[in-house]
Amino acid sequence: MPHIRPVAAHDLPALKHLITALAELHGDTARVTEDSLQRDLLGEAPWVLGLVAEYDFALVAYAALCPRAQLQFGERGLDIHHLYVRPAWRGQGLGRRMIEACVQKATTLHCDYVITSTAPDNKAAQGAYRACGFVQLADPTRFRRAIR
Repeated sequence: MPHIRPVAAHDLPALKHLITALAELHGDTARVTEDSLQRDLLGEAPWVLGLVAEYDFALVAYAALCPRAQLQFGERGLDIHHLYVRPAWRGQGLGRRMIEACVQKATTLHCDYVITSTAPDNKAAQGAYRACGFVQLADPTRFRRAIR
């Protein structure tokens, strides 16, 4: 099984390709660059937390986590903004392992919750989030998991 770990500088070219693949899947054109990834994931003030799954020195999945806060409730969380698994690796539990790695990262950062959304027709992802303890919100494409 692939090893899940934080993004490193040497991952940026391959990560750019995974992000482009996800954008294409949603009908978008990616404008991401290695420089913007460096700035946002590894720069002086990182904006996004990144996890990758690596197998045999190749990236096969990634997740991008964005901080969230509900100041009025004194709560903080992470948004799984992107989660992408290469097609050849789907259906083998890697998506669920990536979700659990995201939850573990949120736990390490003393978050109260993890939130995410899916495409309306992505029933596989919706099922994976439910299987990982996420609750569907009023918007049927939004899911939340309380951590504490």
